[in-house]
Amino acid sequence: MHVIYKICPALLWQTAEKAGSFAGAPIDVQDGYLHFSTGKQVRETAAKHFAGQNDLLLIAIDADSLGHALRYEPSRGGDLFPHLYAPLNLSAVLWVKPLPLGADGGHVFPDLSQ
Repeated sequence: MHVIYKICPALLWQTAEKAGSFAGAPIDVQDGYLHFSTGKQVRETAAKHFAGQNDLLLIAIDADSLGHALRYEPSRGGDLFPHLYAPLNLSAVLWVKPLPLGADGGHVFPDLSQ
């Protein structure tokens, strides 16, 4: 199983849970696809795009269940990032965990091997 990750404000994710699917954050809607990161990319994504933000969640997604709507495309530094060209069906979610800020101001990540 290939796992990809989404960092999401808790309030936005609560809305998705009520709706049964996730249509995306404002940047996703603007770009026309949902932005995800691989396990190797997610810490840099948090530092670059979510620095200092609290009340975030880290969502693990089964990438294999997303089908052809998931594409790996060049982005930051030419690295291939997962982009989903469809709403995220919540049945693909493996787990949702808090992504708190640590004493140093950086995000404290859960164990990604779970």
